Amino acid sequence: MFGRYLGLAAVIAVASIGVAGLAGRAPQAEVEPSTVLAGNHDNWTTHSVRKEQAAAISAAEGKRGAAGPALLERAADSHFYADADINGTSIRVMVDSGASIVALTRRDAEAIGIDVDRLTVGGTARTAGGDVPMRMVMLDSIDIGGIVVERVQAAVIDADMGASLLGQSYLSRLAAVNVEGDTMTLR
Repeated sequence: MFGRYLGLAAVIAVASIGVAGLAGRAPQAEVEPSTVLAGNHDNWTTHSVRKEQAAAISAAEGKRGAAGPALLERAADSHFYADADINGTSIRVMVDSGASIVALTRRDAEAIGIDVDRLTVGGTARTAGGDVPMRMVMLDSIDIGGIVVERVQAAVIDADMGASLLGQSYLSRLAAVNVEGDTMTLR
């Protein structure tokens, strides 16, 4: 339980850095599947401009044969988990819509093949256990149920978060993220 609180504290610190980076980006005139939906920080799933951009991205991905929706069931601890293929390696992640970027545990980053010690420390994440180094990395791809997003910004957190977190650097690039009852749908 302490590990989850520690993880949440790390994500909050990572989120503040990630939000600053995303906020400075201007939306592109031409819609590309790798476009990050930037702008103010309201709920991107209900914002009309973002919905239109997400629909255009989804349509473009559909022409390339993108997979259908991925359905995630709520776990006993009330969270949603997904088996993600990150850079070709299966990693169990907890969906965290409040996290600005994907946050990997050191163990998961090393399993993917990332040499964590060679990454530059991009700051620190303040956790309940104190400050821990945060190392930024660009992931080649994250695939959840056939929904592939390429070039996803992530941070490796040197703390025991319990599980890696799937944040907005992946989620905001989907056409939709919906929760109905105990089912989360990613499109």
